[in-house]
Amino acid sequence: MSVNDEEAWAEALAGRGNAFGEIFDRHRARVYRHSRGLAPSWSDADDVVAVTFLEAWRKRNDIQFVDGSMLPWLLRTATFTASNLTRAARRYRAALLRLPAGDVQPDHAEQLDDGEAVAALRGLSSIDQQVLTLCVLEGLSAEDAARVMDVRVGTIKSRLSRAKGRLREAVSESTTALRPEGVNDVL
Repeated sequence: MSVNDEEAWAEALAGRGNAFGEIFDRHRARVYRHSRGLAPSWSDADDVVAVTFLEAWRKRNDIQFVDGSMLPWLLRTATFTASNLTRAARRYRAALLRLPAGDVQPDHAEQLDDGEAVAALRGLSSIDQQVLTLCVLEGLSAEDAARVMDVRVGTIKSRLSRAKGRLREAVSESTTALRPEGVNDVL
């Protein structure tokens, strides 16, 4: 004897774990087919299905049934979820397009020793690291770095100046600590 979604849902809410699984098995394929046409990619359709059923459980007391079926609510939720994924994918692509194209750089992970400058860079604050990495290591202009970090160009210039000073000081301290006594300070 097959129960409708509304009855199975009431059983799931009452704690019968298989009831939710029955609803999932009953509607998963239909929600997936619906999502495949709306999601940015076919693999995203799997995410839409998962989020749709997660939302069903999260909003379990607000589910609306049509003639005992939960499918219309699930399809509507899948539509909203796919729309959110599409917007997120569009914003991600737009953010990537705002980044300037760079030259291919050698893989720094292959280096055995990072050296004093990298160690000093890691010792700086996150904001100093970001500014130095974008402007000095990656060669972005202050204008491009300002766009990436969503701040004013003047802010980038002042942060860059202070970060360079802090880095210079950190490298100077580390090289002074390594230098044998009696060697002149050339920095």
